[in-house]
Amino acid sequence: MRCPGWAYKHNDPSTTNAIRNNTNNKHNRRQPMLNHRWMRAAVMSLACLAAAMPWSHAAAKWPDKPVTLIVPYAPGGGTDIVSRLVAQKLSERWGQSVVVENRPGANGVIGTGHVAKSAPDGHTLLMVVGSHAINPVLMKSLPYDTAKGFTPITRLAVSPMVLVVAKSSPYKTLNDLVEAARRQPLGVGYSEGQTRLTGELLRQVGKLQTIPVSYKGGAQIMVDIIGGHLASGFTSVLTALPHVNGGNLRVIGVAADERMPIFPDAMTFKEAGLDGVQSLNWYGLFGPAGMPAATVEQIHRDLREVTADPAVAKQMRDQGAAIVLTPPDAFRAFIGSETQKWAEVARRGGIRPE
Repeated sequence: MRCPGWAYKHNDPSTTNAIRNNTNNKHNRRQPMLNHRWMRAAVMSLACLAAAMPWSHAAAKWPDKPVTLIVPYAPGGGTDIVSRLVAQKLSERWGQSVVVENRPGANGVIGTGHVAKSAPDGHTLLMVVGSHAINPVLMKSLPYDTAKGFTPITRLAVSPMVLVVAKSSPYKTLNDLVEAARRQPLGVGYSEGQTRLTGELLRQVGKLQTIPVSYKGGAQIMVDIIGGHLASGFTSVLTALPHVNGGNLRVIGVAADERMPIFPDAMTFKEAGLDGVQSLNWYGLFGPAGMPAATVEQIHRDLREVTADPAVAKQMRDQGAAIVLTPPDAFRAFIGSETQKWAEVARRGGIRPE
């Protein structure tokens, strides 16, 4: 569209002819034409202003289509459960579908890489756990930059790693296991980066003779502990909970500063004299790098609203998770500190990227 200026053009031929042919009514004939031209110019100029409205005005309508929440792990796990709860509540608030899509593989790398390559318009989001900050420590190469390839939105909730033994285990308390592991080698199972490094941290702080035993998944660790083939193992609360409730496992250690209400008899490592053995599994929401700040702020604000619902808070507590809703900038700093922390644990333990 060609946008006219506001100035009236006195040398317009049609106006000149009209004036020349109507000399007797010069003033009366010219005034309506002036008004008509001014009106036309005003209408066209307003149209130009409307077309030039800032994009941010249109962005206020976000989301204007369904939102996809990528979970880079298999269905049924803790991240999947938390993501579906959040997706349902946000969908109700936004009036748009929030679809949870599982893209498992390579300890979360496949699905995470998909989000890194997505458009940063806020319609593709990512929910990951603490291994997101640990993968750079344990993997030689990643198809994305963990620090720069994403927009941190919030650390939604945290849940500590727990140490479990069989119901029939001779280790009735955390102190029992620690004393035994100082006298003789003791197997500790792990299934992924964070559980592996948590076990290594325990070995270093407690000066224990623990032997790391690798598994492909947390479920298999539970099976071997229950069957008496493995002394103990680190796992997430959600993985342990069904077996604890079923009477087959006991949680004897909590890698947090305080005991957990759902496992009131389980000591913290700090209580056992192992100060520094802290490992929080966290649920973090991200978008691709370059997301508009206004969209990030809206998502964080809306999450604060939906998680204020007592029913949502109870569901999270029942999963062993505490809602924290870390602000975006603080979340970014936290990720960096987590990577540094676990990199140092790996260095001291001689664990190299594979």
